[in-house]
Amino acid sequence: MTDKRTLVLDAAIDLVGTDGLRALTHRRVDALAGVPAGSTSNYFRTRQALVVGVLDRLLERDRGDAATLADGSAPASRGELEDLLCRYVTIATGPDVVRTRARYAMFVEAMATAELRGAVEVRRRELRARGEQMLGALGVDDPARGARVLVDYLDGVILHALTAGDDPDLRAGIRRVLAGITAPQPLA
Repeated sequence: MTDKRTLVLDAAIDLVGTDGLRALTHRRVDALAGVPAGSTSNYFRTRQALVVGVLDRLLERDRGDAATLADGSAPASRGELEDLLCRYVTIATGPDVVRTRARYAMFVEAMATAELRGAVEVRRRELRARGEQMLGALGVDDPARGARVLVDYLDGVILHALTAGDDPDLRAGIRRVLAGITAPQPLA
């Protein structure tokens, strides 16, 4: 059973992902969540508190999904990592597109809101750390740099899919990026 606070936050995510951040009001969240008027305000007194709550809930759901997507095990080969990343992008731009849109709306809002910038950076650090662990397990020379390149690439591919609507050859792009990241780096 989902508690009312979680229900409210999930409704807020759906609202932001469907109608944008400007649509986020306590009253609209109450209506979408099907809770009594004032319920959202009981949990989040201000709009800013609600925005922070939405971002926290996005992070919570992302952590759970990442664990499920990887089945608790790190990819044992570059091919397995390629498959995992393709599934991630496909889910983010398909079944989870509303949540992905909400996440990107939060990223944009974070540019103007210091409190959100910190929370967004926590997500990026977590995502890069997971990538660094996977790349390190594959023997990549500089897994931290590789993870940063990979996360930035995936963010770009997802954003492009959300805004341009075309369907690039996802697997070929991920394969090329992984080939560059996993290739031995010459000593400088």
